[in-house]
Amino acid sequence: MSDRRLSVPQVWTPSQRRVVLGIVVALLGYLTFQLWRNPVDVDDPQSSRGSRYAELQDRIDPNSADVATLSALPSLGEKRAKEIVAYREAFAKLNPGKPAFTTARDLLRVKGIGTSIVTNLEPYLIFPQQTAAATRPTTISVERAH
Repeated sequence: MSDRRLSVPQVWTPSQRRVVLGIVVALLGYLTFQLWRNPVDVDDPQSSRGSRYAELQDRIDPNSADVATLSALPSLGEKRAKEIVAYREAFAKLNPGKPAFTTARDLLRVKGIGTSIVTNLEPYLIFPQQTAAATRPTTISVERAH
């Protein structure tokens, strides 16, 4: 028997590797230049009120507001406002009598709304309060047998 070693076939030739390496280096150089030219700065901490906080007279209930009212909210726009109304109507068909949104975090179920948008919207929104019976602790009376 002869001693043959298994050799792994080369996927790329040395010249092809140099070309791929050149492309990667060029891409990294371009991205570095773009970052240097346009740095991204985020205010830390961000203001507690949005830029259009004073424009709204009252807080808005997303369970009853129309598209025009919702689209006036900061970082929402007409497209997301339509998504909220569509979600709310679909929820109402499946769960009659229940509000679609009871907290700001419930808006995360709407397509196109993420945590940063919810954080920006919280000061502008109001949600239905739970009934007193639902928030009151339940007590069970136990009668003692004498």
